Amino acid sequence: MSFRATVESMSKIMDEMGITELNLERQFLFGLYRKHIHLSKQQAATVAVSAPGVETKKMGATCEDKINGCALKSPMVGVVYLAPEPGAKPFVTVGASVKAGDTVALVEAMKTFNPIKSDKDGTVKEILVTDGAAVEFDQPLIVIE
Repeated sequence: MSFRATVESMSKIMDEMGITELNLERQFLFGLYRKHIHLSKQQAATVAVSAPGVETKKMGATCEDKINGCALKSPMVGVVYLAPEPGAKPFVTVGASVKAGDTVALVEAMKTFNPIKSDKDGTVKEILVTDGAAVEFDQPLIVIE
């Protein structure tokens, strides 16, 4: 079984058993390979419960239209920033109008700042994270109505 198949198999077992973290280690001829797996499905479910009426797709920063708005989700694990730099004006505030393509936040992962852009026109209804907070993959960040 390939290492990739092993990781995929372990992820499925973890999901079935409710395990959220696992460290894998494998020795190769060229060195040791370590992989830390963190499943965030349980945390994402908790976030969805705390924000009733908000429902989203499973892909990156896209959203699904709902009566109560839609949530832009983090496309990766990292640290979210609501302003371009410390002390600067935030990208958006509650009640602000946004257009499709506007940057509403940044997620830093592996020392790279990735813009989170709105995929629709609307009004910021709620900001679900705080500046500098760690975020998980698929975690709702901002609700746009």
